[in-house]
Amino acid sequence: MESSAQTFELLLDGLQSCCTRANLGQVSDIVRLTGGATMESWKFQADGELYVLRRAPSLEFMNDRPFGHDVEAAIIRAAHSAGVSAPEVVGELAAEDGIGSGFIMRALPGTPDPKAILAMNSPAELLDEIARDLARIHGIAPARLPVAIPTLDYRQGIEGLKAQFDEAGGDRPIIALGLKWLMDNCPDPVTPVLNHGDYRMGNLLAEDGKLTGVLDWELAHFGDPHEDLAFGCMTVWRFARIDRPALGLGSLEAYFAAYKNAGGGKVDPDRFRFWLVYRTVWWALGCLQMAKYWRTGEDRMLERVVISRRTSEQELDLLMLLEEDAPEAERDRPLPDPHLTFTYTGEAWAGELAEAVSEWLVTIKDRLTGHDRFQLAVARNALGMLARGEQEGDTTIDIQAAKLVMEEGMSLNDPIWLSLLRRGALEKVAADSPKYPALAVARKKWTGKD
Repeated sequence: MESSAQTFELLLDGLQSCCTRANLGQVSDIVRLTGGATMESWKFQADGELYVLRRAPSLEFMNDRPFGHDVEAAIIRAAHSAGVSAPEVVGELAAEDGIGSGFIMRALPGTPDPKAILAMNSPAELLDEIARDLARIHGIAPARLPVAIPTLDYRQGIEGLKAQFDEAGGDRPIIALGLKWLMDNCPDPVTPVLNHGDYRMGNLLAEDGKLTGVLDWELAHFGDPHEDLAFGCMTVWRFARIDRPALGLGSLEAYFAAYKNAGGGKVDPDRFRFWLVYRTVWWALGCLQMAKYWRTGEDRMLERVVISRRTSEQELDLLMLLEEDAPEAERDRPLPDPHLTFTYTGEAWAGELAEAVSEWLVTIKDRLTGHDRFQLAVARNALGMLARGEQEGDTTIDIQAAKLVMEEGMSLNDPIWLSLLRRGALEKVAADSPKYPALAVARKKWTGKD
């Protein structure tokens, strides 16, 4: 087995090979960037200029992807030429480089940190620029793009989500409700446009309140422009500013108006809601799939198993979207009492062991830097899930209820069920992600308590 030092030397040699081929000069100061749910990113210098390598953690990881990094690089080049704040692609990895699949981009200024961006001055101006770039993306002519880019068939997309749901156990009734709603409310197709596919906070760069970059194009496809518009407005991507429905920056009305003024079309509220539900189901299942990547050994990074537990966040958000269609009597029904918790007095229970390890990790935090420091925070997050979840019953997993939804048409019209799902969702998110901003909103809405 190769050591981390040997792995780094291989990365350095392969990166230098690619940079030499692209006439970029001598490589130095390589640093692994934190974050990224799927791909690795490495920042480095070459002859005094800053660049970023984007690559797959393994070649196997690209097997289920709709297209390779060569297509992604071509899409970014087309977007850059169309005036989108996309990076400049300057080189692509080759087999002889020996470090997998990926490409090199010229580094852009700004931060991708959502909290820092949402705290910047002039959020309305930034929202206008984000809407402008999205309109430009949607306006790129298909003839300027690779033919390998897929087109999303809405019905096939829903069937694909259902297949993922079944593969993951088919035992989450809230996700089942979302899938059934999508089947019953699927709109007619519109003329497809290029979708970025992941247009949200976390994939946007900003500096001094100005948009400086649009990153991570691996999910690009042709489809309904409302899909891109809705994705960034999901609760999870608004971070601490869920009071601002449009990417955490402003109102939907302002976002839609800016998009139209920049050359995009008029937004249909019903289509927008459909894609908001679709993408919430999509990300819930995407989170679940992270555990599969870890179990199969495709990617044994700690983030995978931790992200899988963020499914509960999406279930909470999904239930808040779907309950709009429930009868008023069910929306007004009080929640059942919380599950009982226990006080332990004997030997340390599993949650206390997890808490003790988490406290010890704090003592070594200052010895770590870069990605290792980020991994320590992820590890403490995982231990917190264990400590909190040990005392909670989990009513969000129920294969029989999920089957009743998919096969018998059980819905939120059925008496009491909405209140039971609400209680289960609150307790699950409290264990998995107690700081998730929507949790406080849902708790206040459903129980009247802070």
